[in-house]
Amino acid sequence: MAARPAGSGIRRVFANRNYRLYFTGNVVSLVGTWMQRTGVGALAWELTESALFLGLVATAEFLPSILLGPFAGAVADRLSRLGIIAAMHSLLCVQALALGLLTVTGLITPESLFLLTLLLGAATAVAQPARLSLVPSLVGREDIPSAVAVNSVGWNSARFIGPTLAGPLLLHLGPVSGAGWAFLCNTATFAAFLAVLPMLRLAPGLQAGRERRGLFAEIGEGFRHIGRHAGVGPLILLLLAGALLVRPYVELLPAFADVVFERGAEGFSMLVAANGLGALAGGLWLAQRGSRRGLPVIVFSGAAVHAAMVALFSVIGDFHLALAALATAGFAMLVMGVGAQSLIQMATPSDMLGRVLSVYGLTFRAGPALGALAMGALADRIGLSWPVLGGACLCLLAIVLLLRRLRTVRAALEPGR
Repeated sequence: MAARPAGSGIRRVFANRNYRLYFTGNVVSLVGTWMQRTGVGALAWELTESALFLGLVATAEFLPSILLGPFAGAVADRLSRLGIIAAMHSLLCVQALALGLLTVTGLITPESLFLLTLLLGAATAVAQPARLSLVPSLVGREDIPSAVAVNSVGWNSARFIGPTLAGPLLLHLGPVSGAGWAFLCNTATFAAFLAVLPMLRLAPGLQAGRERRGLFAEIGEGFRHIGRHAGVGPLILLLLAGALLVRPYVELLPAFADVVFERGAEGFSMLVAANGLGALAGGLWLAQRGSRRGLPVIVFSGAAVHAAMVALFSVIGDFHLALAALATAGFAMLVMGVGAQSLIQMATPSDMLGRVLSVYGLTFRAGPALGALAMGALADRIGLSWPVLGGACLCLLAIVLLLRRLRTVRAALEPGR
């Protein structure tokens, strides 16, 4: 197999009109999403000053994935994926508007913040399998690795830009009013994304004509495919270890910024932005590769570096060194997650893609929520550093155990190497 020229994958995916439109609208929406996430973290800490409540808010956003994710995956394999995305993002637009109005008027409470975040989590859980499995409809199958990586570049560009825009609002208007205006900005970006969706012209999905069975039978079929596949199963386990044991540090960053580094809302925005900037660099690096060759090794290496950098972050007392550790962790987390998603997409039949990717999404969304809840509860009792350090060390141990299956994973997911 000849090596592709640098940047060829990026050029090919952007040559597609549907992909250009979707990417543009999605990035605008994601900037607002990260403004809202930054505001939610700062607001939750301002209202309660409790690491446990930060974990509860994270759980409210991600817990619905556990309950709804497998069903959403089966639905995404039955119905129009674009229609599901449009319906759920309309609901997310309403949620952002309600949250913004309650906050700027001073009526927001910890309870209402929790409930509205729960609504956000439910809508996102339903939309995610459809969104992830839409990629093969936007580009050719051979360009899936580049398209997934370019999507991650958009996600992580927003992850850098959103907190950067939210930071001045939080600093100059205060954690409450600033968060409220960040939520209202998110409302506008959702509306922009919804305006783009009718412009897409997609061929009918392959799932439309397939034989249908009961919903629970189809969900079970997706889980059996993952369990029996020599490559997909180990990757899901690797992702689950990182999601449960390492990724929850992101939800605890408001507490680190305030308690450990004494930098408040501005420091929190800088920590989130550094993490996002590193992830952006990782996405660009993967996108220009444009190939699955060597990707399993890259995924396992990314998982190990991610855990190691978060362990280092948890014990660093210097703010600038912490920023560097988070940037490196963001790069590694992106490489691990996007590399694994690309391999899973290319190894899964189109008519099962929604169900398999719903488990991928379940891992990435619900794992951090459960981990953040446990770490937040421990942090209120023994301090922030020990739970994060312990989780990262346990994850490194899990990676060592899974390395024994790397040869099998490469044989299953990297044909012709």
